[in-house]
Amino acid sequence: MRIVDGQLDLAMNALMWNRDLAATVDEIRKTESGMQGKARARATVALPQMRQGNVGLCFAAILYRTSDAWRHGSDMDASVQSITYAQARGQLAYYELMEYLGEMRKICTKQDLVNHLEDWGDQMSASDPVAYVLRMEGADPIVHPNMLNEWWDRGVRSLSLAHFGVATYAHGTGSKGGLREGASQLLDLCQDKGMLLDLTHLSDESFWQVINRYDGHVCASHQTCRALVPGDRQMDDAQLSAIIKTDGVIGTAFKGRSLHPDWPDSLNALEPPVQVNLDRVVDHIDHVCSMAGDTLHAAVGSDLDGGYGNEESPDGIDTIADTAKLADALSARGFSDPDVENIMWKNWITLLRRVLPD
Repeated sequence: MRIVDGQLDLAMNALMWNRDLAATVDEIRKTESGMQGKARARATVALPQMRQGNVGLCFAAILYRTSDAWRHGSDMDASVQSITYAQARGQLAYYELMEYLGEMRKICTKQDLVNHLEDWGDQMSASDPVAYVLRMEGADPIVHPNMLNEWWDRGVRSLSLAHFGVATYAHGTGSKGGLREGASQLLDLCQDKGMLLDLTHLSDESFWQVINRYDGHVCASHQTCRALVPGDRQMDDAQLSAIIKTDGVIGTAFKGRSLHPDWPDSLNALEPPVQVNLDRVVDHIDHVCSMAGDTLHAAVGSDLDGGYGNEESPDGIDTIADTAKLADALSARGFSDPDVENIMWKNWITLLRRVLPD
């Protein structure tokens, strides 16, 4: 079965973790053997495993932030936006090189999408390029709202305003507050462009301010449900309903702390404190479907290797190739074959057909 993944930090893993994503996961793990630190030698994502699992399209992120977290050893934060911009351009350059090498294929227009779906077929071969929609996770690399034009011209088709903490344009996960200076202008420009606005990681206040003023398309790329796991990283039912009402899509993340209420909210948890399996992922998908009354708004947004490794992925997900097992877990829960296809890939494709420019 085809799979579309709503969130992968491919360039971050390459540039910040020195991972050769053209190599296999096993090869990446071997290069990190003996290294200390969370997720080292525990990688789950590489392009060969995406092909093996038929993950033929993903939303690939550019992620770099502006905050004082760099003082505390963060490798994804800069002291000023000019450095954040340059780091983000480096991640963009990585994706562009992967295109040049034939490893990846950027989707910018409806025709790009049509062409890729025609070429994809039933199962990817070992030489097929993995297609990606370029997204920016946190808008800190946009030094001034008018610079959105540059990023759009370079292929960014989805944007979120914040990641963790206080960002340039909004408050994100773990912080309290609404939109910040420049956000209104940036949102207006996003709407003019037809940008898919990603509401993942927004603080509750920022979320509702965006929903109440943005008339464009929205989604939640890698999200779980607060009704099942407390905490502001998860969305409550009112937020999920608001996205569903816009015909948006909610991709379910595979991260243990977002799937199970007893998982400690710590980036340094090296061993699983509780068991998390694919049934937990299905629980969150089922909750979204129950709220919507259909299966047209739930999807995959694994966020695998998003700052963690297989120590925090669900049991049975050793690499991204194992995402295909989710289809069986959905079927076992009673989802029909057409519903499983909606969740595994069709819902993201339907949204992209509405969002992408001609």
